[in-house]
Amino acid sequence: MMLALEMYRSPAKYLAARAMGSRMPGILTGPAAPLRLVTIEEPRSDKAGWAKIRPILSGICGSDLGMVTGHTKLYFSAMVSMPFVPGHEIVGVLLEDCEDLPKGTRVVMDSVLTCAARGVEPCEGCASGHTNRCDRITVGHVAPGLQTGFCHDTGGGWGNVMVAHRSQLYAVPEGLSDERAVLTEPLACAVHTALKAKVEPGQSVLVSGAGAVGLFATLALRELTQAGRITVVAKHAKQRELARAFGASDVVAPDEVFRGVRRATGAFRLKPELGREFLLGGVDVAVDAVGSKDSIDTVLRVTKAGGRVVLSGMPSTGADLSPVWFRELELTGTYASSREEPNDRPAFETALEMAAKAPLDGIVGARYPLYRWREALDHAQSAGRLGTVKVAFDVRAS
Repeated sequence: MMLALEMYRSPAKYLAARAMGSRMPGILTGPAAPLRLVTIEEPRSDKAGWAKIRPILSGICGSDLGMVTGHTKLYFSAMVSMPFVPGHEIVGVLLEDCEDLPKGTRVVMDSVLTCAARGVEPCEGCASGHTNRCDRITVGHVAPGLQTGFCHDTGGGWGNVMVAHRSQLYAVPEGLSDERAVLTEPLACAVHTALKAKVEPGQSVLVSGAGAVGLFATLALRELTQAGRITVVAKHAKQRELARAFGASDVVAPDEVFRGVRRATGAFRLKPELGREFLLGGVDVAVDAVGSKDSIDTVLRVTKAGGRVVLSGMPSTGADLSPVWFRELELTGTYASSREEPNDRPAFETALEMAAKAPLDGIVGARYPLYRWREALDHAQSAGRLGTVKVAFDVRAS
């Protein structure tokens, strides 16, 4: 038996959280939360290549908060199996041998449940190394689940025990702290975002959002590309400080974006009779790291004609796509991590190196045992205002 936070199906609570969550944040960890602390059976590791893991730390991701608050799109409902234990940003210890990895190895996990994990023939995405594009995430000998942490059979990092397939696991180098190692998964996503943005030497980039997604994207853009000016949109003081430390050339508040981009790029500002302003000219590449309607609208309106807009934050609401048509923008999404060109290297390997070298001390700003999950989620919801980048569960203390 194991202790875990379990997400369960409750349409009534989903609708209540979606309707009132943004206005009454406390309801998300109170009566409307479709989450419960339970004692359940441990997941099984009886298939080839699978092993049990005891999580040490497990991060709270924006996608986890979207799930709890009812803001995750119903598009994803066919790709999960309830009830499930959340948690896909983990550092843990193997409880048994896993092929070449011996029991006791500290590991981090690429969360996508691909063809290899499901025991089926590789789909086109998996065969090409783009496992984040797997087309088999609902079949095979594992219950439907786009990732570990959204699948009934695997458990997740918000529990005492989970299982993972060898194809998902990377050994943590000796000397890398747990607090840095738990950041590997979001860093790997940022590596994928930075390289898929295809920034040419000297090009200007806007990163909208300075939570974990935006800050790590800024770090990866500065470390892995030859971007010129990188402008970051940050709401809070600690976010502005970290954006500069991670490589931002300029940091602007949300209400200063148009003015800041116009000043940096020499663009022309136009104001319709009704509706929001936009620019003729603007940045070469924009990364949306928020997913809100306002944020997506903004990056579309400040990217120059023929530029590229990358959606890195999980979109939650619709946006006006007029600029995509009128400015012939290239609009692309980045999901999870992948093998990256030009050297066909897993983003996780690059992320582990970044976790060791980047200025990440204090990025995990708060840790909570599982039984304090309500406080943990409340903190994560208000992380930016409180000066915290990443909130994590300390599963050892649970």
